Amino acid sequence: MTTSPPSTLVDRARHVAALAAEHAARAEAARAPHPEVLAAVTAAGFASHGVPAPFGRPGRTLAELKRAVALVAAECPATAWCAVLAALMSRTAGYLPPRGREALWADGPEALVAGAVTPRGSAAPVAGGWSLSGTWPSVTTAEDADWLLLAAVVREDGKEGARVFAVERAAVRVERTWDDVGMRATGSHTVVADEVFVAAPMTFPFACLTAVDDPPPGPDGRPVPLLAVNAFAFCLPMLGAAQGALRRWRELTDAKLRAHPAAYDPVVAHYADVFARSASEIDAADLVLDRVARVVDSGAPVGRAEVARNQRDCAFAAGLLVGAVDQLMRASGTSGHSTSLGLQRLWRDVHTAGAHRALQFGTAAAGYAREFLRPAAPAEAPAGAAR
Repeated sequence: MTTSPPSTLVDRARHVAALAAEHAARAEAARAPHPEVLAAVTAAGFASHGVPAPFGRPGRTLAELKRAVALVAAECPATAWCAVLAALMSRTAGYLPPRGREALWADGPEALVAGAVTPRGSAAPVAGGWSLSGTWPSVTTAEDADWLLLAAVVREDGKEGARVFAVERAAVRVERTWDDVGMRATGSHTVVADEVFVAAPMTFPFACLTAVDDPPPGPDGRPVPLLAVNAFAFCLPMLGAAQGALRRWRELTDAKLRAHPAAYDPVVAHYADVFARSASEIDAADLVLDRVARVVDSGAPVGRAEVARNQRDCAFAAGLLVGAVDQLMRASGTSGHSTSLGLQRLWRDVHTAGAHRALQFGTAAAGYAREFLRPAAPAEAPAGAAR
């Protein structure tokens, strides 16, 4: 008797993709992920991908996450966004102290964690922990999460700083405010906390998120800076969406090309140029993101140079993907803009994802230049020289 090998995240992502495609229109209208689809995202292992040992599963890589998220995004980028944010937030929750991790994953590694890690709230120390208040917009899967990571400004030892707090979903209020033109089905609504008590083990310093020289351990126990990973996560739904847009554009264009059987025709030449350029840009972005994954998955140390290049690469890839999908949309004719077809949804979702501040090339380029274009120290003037 033979047994089938255990399925991988990529294998399970195919089921999520099919389900997401089936429910995409309803999820967009509801401005929230479809419950059946989100349950499949969690069951597939996206939420547990970044969970640290001993709560998570060994052998998880960014390369596998990339392939799985892209598969889902080709059908529904909003679902892929929910999936990759679940993975990223579970990785972030791993910075909690041991007792906090035990509480968060007490029922298993599939807990769905959402988050807003820009310090918009405030927290005051109280007996046994903190009192947290604030308002955090654009929190993906806010209504459906089991836990929320919320960043807030604090005062400790007379100094102002920031911390991240893990809060159970039942302790906060969610206001349905998400109205972006793209990524409608992510349910990225506003979270409101009113003097919520957070026990001391359920918080960690905000500096963990930005530490580069001495970061806390990641899910595999290695000290990989979160800054080497976060922009990569935001790019993955864009990659899959662009791949899906290319496929849909070909389907729309096939009928048009059949009306132009001549060996050379200006219309055919135009379509050939759009197809080749867009496919090349999508493939280039795919290869660049492969390198980002290898930097983290290789096991080699990840320092400031690697973080700067990863952030540059992700922002560059995002620009390629936006440009490629724009070309396809412009050359799709009125049929491509039809609300009954998927191309316009992928185009909107790519633009919304590409607007994320972590994917702005100017910011990433400045960080990369600071790391690699260090000017030489000014020469010291000879003694007695005129100044």
